[in-house]
Amino acid sequence: MSFFISDALAQGAQGQQAGIFELILPLLLMFGIFYFLLIRPQQKKAKEHKNMVEALGKGDEIITNGGLLGKIIDVDENFLTCKIAENVEVKVQRHAVTSVLPKGTIKNLS
Repeated sequence: MSFFISDALAQGAQGQQAGIFELILPLLLMFGIFYFLLIRPQQKKAKEHKNMVEALGKGDEIITNGGLLGKIIDVDENFLTCKIAENVEVKVQRHAVTSVLPKGTIKNLS
């Protein structure tokens, strides 16, 4: 058992610094991989969604998170009024919009 202790004491400060670097390097590499594979794409997607929601206007055809397909007839600061059928209007939160469809899509589906 004493031979383990003598090896540990014989190792100098230079050996300890190399050990610390060897421990930190894999952590930095893992963080870099997570950043480029998970964090960065999610931030890009969130930025694109924010820009899409800010650009919504009257007459746009949208799909909501709940799957409703409608045409925007009124735009408010936080809410949109959408026409989803004849004489049926629904208020939807702006951030609940999943995507904007090309004009005329609703007529083509009917």
